[in-house]
Amino acid sequence: MESPFLSILVLVAAVLLVGVTGGVGYLTLADWRDRRLREQEKRETRSTTPKNTAPKKSDSKNTAKKRK
Repeated sequence: MESPFLSILVLVAAVLLVGVTGGVGYLTLADWRDRRLREQEKRETRSTTPKNTAPKKSDSKNTAKKRK
């Protein structure tokens, strides 16, 4: 003999479980999609940015100070 209160409680728990699981799945999918887009933009930016081939001028005094 089940009470209607327990039946409603089980139904609410099942609905909440499905809702939370769906929300976690959505957030995971959105994060994956955003990460993929960021990596793609980074690759495109890297390939279109001209590389600086000129050697950098460094001051030997500053280099020695940085090493200490």
